[in-house]
Amino acid sequence: MTKVPRAAPKTDVILNFISDVFIWNEPTNFGPRRPIAYHGFALPLPEKALISGVRRRVQPKPAVPSGIGDDCAVLRIPENHEMLVTTDFSLEGIHFRRDWHPAESVGHRCLARGLSDIAAMGGNPVAAFLSLALPPKLSQRWLDRFFDGLLKLAAEFNVTLAGGDTSQSPTAVLADIVVVGSVPKGNAVLRSGARPGDRIYVSGALGGSAAALDLLYSKRRKTLNTGLYPSLFFPTPQVKLGKILRQQSLATSMIDTSDGFSTDLAHICEESGVGARVAESSVPRAKIGPAARLRLVDLRFALHGGEDYQLLFTASSRQTVPPKIAGVDITEIGVITKRRDILLTHANLSQSKLKPLGWEHFGKY
Repeated sequence: MTKVPRAAPKTDVILNFISDVFIWNEPTNFGPRRPIAYHGFALPLPEKALISGVRRRVQPKPAVPSGIGDDCAVLRIPENHEMLVTTDFSLEGIHFRRDWHPAESVGHRCLARGLSDIAAMGGNPVAAFLSLALPPKLSQRWLDRFFDGLLKLAAEFNVTLAGGDTSQSPTAVLADIVVVGSVPKGNAVLRSGARPGDRIYVSGALGGSAAALDLLYSKRRKTLNTGLYPSLFFPTPQVKLGKILRQQSLATSMIDTSDGFSTDLAHICEESGVGARVAESSVPRAKIGPAARLRLVDLRFALHGGEDYQLLFTASSRQTVPPKIAGVDITEIGVITKRRDILLTHANLSQSKLKPLGWEHFGKY
């Protein structure tokens, strides 16, 4: 879920930061009366010590003149730019499992989700805000490693962790990341810009994350070597690619493939009021496994898997889109059509409807 509010030129933007102590002792519609809980006491370290430790690891940057330590963070948005804001949950049992995902992976993936949204708008990420709800028995070592993963990725993309909040959860880790970025005024790449005749492109390869996850769910593997399955454990948000596509006016519409190619293409078609025709044989399928036994993932994972964090975009047929941009492979896979349906063309030239079968919260499975 991405919003693009406007920011005045040469104006510092104030965003909420650390809230006061949380107390919950009233009856609710969701269960019995709860005892009073000061959330700082439920953490592996008291809240003040936790925040101080994180603050020491965050390097100040000109775009964030005031971050952790005040009631609000102050962000500096460049003149003639607009602000991009995105937020994403990472919920234990839904987006990750502690017995499958190392803590560093959970922190990395938490921030990568937001960075990928900024990339899909052609924006430049500036700052992140993290709200964490932690179970009482979580070890301090797990939390330290979580921040290792998150802050390493933040440093790679020059993003400042500028604030957030902490609270207690009964049993699971809940993380909500807000990422703020900027884009030149009027230049954000939206989902609504695709037009009939535009070509459809995707970066990288698809299905690697879902295929790796399938190995775990099928119980063929209890754990996976994180180095062999980077798309699942340490995906790379395509921020540089997104900026180039925007700067060179190549992309008419764009989205990241976090929910699955079929679902994300449907989002573009819905917002643009168009349809699409996709060549099944052109869809770039990821290879997974050890180097000596690399194998292509099943087409179903490439079409519907999700969490690849590649960029799906359209470009005018008058534009020449290179096969590689910023070191990332770019593949043409179809065309935007006036007729508002999405068709998959098979090798024998027959066609079938490409239904959006990717991730959908509250969907029926």
